[in-house]
Amino acid sequence: MNLHKFHWHIGAGFVLSVAAFFSYPLVFAMFPVTRDFPWANLLFFGVAAGLLLVGVRRAFAPDRSRQSKSASAVLATLSVVVFGCFVFFTFILSKQLPASHGAPQVGQKAPDFRLADMHGTPVSLTGLLSSPLKGKAPKGVLLVFYRGAW
Repeated sequence: MNLHKFHWHIGAGFVLSVAAFFSYPLVFAMFPVTRDFPWANLLFFGVAAGLLLVGVRRAFAPDRSRQSKSASAVLATLSVVVFGCFVFFTFILSKQLPASHGAPQVGQKAPDFRLADMHGTPVSLTGLLSSPLKGKAPKGVLLVFYRGAW
C-alpha cells in the first residue's frame, strides 16, 4: 500500500474507539466523576467518530483503490460495533443489576456499624452520633455509599 495514499484518520479513529472502550473499566471506573456517567469515554468516541468520518470520506474519493475503500469500511464498521458494545454494557446491562433489598431506605435508621475511615481509624455510628459538633450533639449522620472500584 502506498504510504502517500494511506490516510491515518481511519486507523486513529479505530484505535481511539478501542481505547475508549477499554479505558472505562481500567481507568475511568475508579473515579466517581467519570464512573457515574462516562462523559470522558463518550468524548473519546465522539473524536473517534470524527476521525472515522474524515477517513471514510477520503478513502471513498474517486481516485482511491478498492483496498482502501474496503479497509476503511471494515475499520469503521468495527468501530461502530465497539461503540455499540460500550453502550450496551455501560447503559443497558448495568441497569439490569439486581436491586439491593437489604440496604436501608431513605429516612430509615441505619443499623450500628464499625468501619475504618480513610485514615484507617475505626468509626462507629454510635460514636458519630454521641460526639459533639460545635458543642452540640449531632441530629443525624449522612451516610454516602459508593460502588466499589472493581
